[in-house]
Amino acid sequence: MSNIQKSEADVVLVGAGIMSATLGILLKELKPNLKIEVIERLDSAAAESSDAMNNAGTGHSAFCELNYTPEKADGTIDATKAINIVEQFEVSRQFWSYLLGKHILKNPDNFIHTVPHMSFVWGKDNVNFLRKRYEELQKYPLFQGMQFSDDPEKIKEWAPLIMEGRDLNDVYAATYMPLGTDVNFGALTRELFDYLQKTDGVNISFHTEVKDITKNNSKWDVESVDLKTGKKRIITTDFVFVGAGGGAILLLQKADIPESKGYGGFPVGGEWLVCRNPEVVNKHMAKVYGKASVGAPPMSVPHLDTRFIDGKHSLLFGPYAGFSTKFLKTGSYWDLIKSLECNNIGPMLGAGLRNIDLTKYLIGQVLQSKKSRYAALKEYFPEAKEEDWTLEKAGQRVQVIKKDPKGRGILQFGTEVVNSADGSIAALLGASPGASTATPIMLKLLSQCFKDEFKSEEWQRKLKEMIPSFGLKLNEHPELVSDVREKTSKALEIYPNNKK
Repeated sequence: MSNIQKSEADVVLVGAGIMSATLGILLKELKPNLKIEVIERLDSAAAESSDAMNNAGTGHSAFCELNYTPEKADGTIDATKAINIVEQFEVSRQFWSYLLGKHILKNPDNFIHTVPHMSFVWGKDNVNFLRKRYEELQKYPLFQGMQFSDDPEKIKEWAPLIMEGRDLNDVYAATYMPLGTDVNFGALTRELFDYLQKTDGVNISFHTEVKDITKNNSKWDVESVDLKTGKKRIITTDFVFVGAGGGAILLLQKADIPESKGYGGFPVGGEWLVCRNPEVVNKHMAKVYGKASVGAPPMSVPHLDTRFIDGKHSLLFGPYAGFSTKFLKTGSYWDLIKSLECNNIGPMLGAGLRNIDLTKYLIGQVLQSKKSRYAALKEYFPEAKEEDWTLEKAGQRVQVIKKDPKGRGILQFGTEVVNSADGSIAALLGASPGASTATPIMLKLLSQCFKDEFKSEEWQRKLKEMIPSFGLKLNEHPELVSDVREKTSKALEIYPNNKK
């Protein structure tokens, strides 16, 4: 043990993605004297789940994602999840605006752009669904400004590429939300870590892998190894956050807290068709989402997506789902097997039996031919030319498998914070909407893991400074919606119809 370096920290953040970056900044703003250690297996921040090509970049705000507004058995639309997600994204917008005002973030153009969000459907039943969805969402202040049309010419005005070459004897409908955004979470994450790295009391160790997390009385020992030198290190800390994307579940299992029992993970991969031809790209400025195939996971909802990545404008279509036993793009094919434990085999088998449609869908996607991929693209872009598009890898996501109240295994789409009863360790599991809602997710984590400080007058005042609507539901305070949006739009330099 003598060759193992030992040190201490107040907080250890495992994984240099958007979640750890957000939590690190929040903690340093709330408690500047904290000593924070960040450990990342790869050689840079945001190289896995937070990377721009590995997520949708939609700035998930439920404006266009139809899976957030399911149709109930009685034919009405359930907007509950959509309202919750748009509320959360407004919190993220406020936090980023604060960081720009503090010069923690330098230039909003580096990570966020105005890109209208659209939903697009065809066929009588789908058109009726979209109309009902629009009418339901119009009841809520946070969706004001959304437009609906079943006029092909109007839809063509919004997004020419999706209407050119269509059979106008069919029926179409679309909604259009000018408040939509495209967010490069990779660029945002790296800028946050650039700031943290220069901050007193913060140390970031790249190409360093966490090997074990063990309880040490009231603290935790985080054991890691430098993948270049082989040097081992143990950091003793009061608090551990595991924000390691799909790899979080394996690390949480090492900590062996009772709250993690029964959790499993189901990995889903993805690929994009990408177009960088300026003649095509410049004709489309929108994120156009459609309806998912039967059995498809939510992250596989098809979309023709305007993206700004590393200063370049491109179009993405997909994602095409796939299956791999890896929990990360750079992970091991043994990840799924390693995650199996006596306490989660039952829930995982149960979830598998209840999701046969998903299994069939993923097998179909894996076996999908080049011809069938382009056929799917042409459903949204009828005049697409194959030579303009290349197939590129997206990220790996691990969907949460857990026990329901009856003890049965269920596959859960979304994100979930799992923390110990004493709040000394927490992990983020799951995927979409993920990055877009990082700020409210980390605020919830603070309320659960730093309970006394979170309730203190000092922290409450600071949180209100960072997020002006803190403690309120904007949707329940219509008078605040326009004020908050106006201020954040100005700070982030995002305005409807502003094609910056």
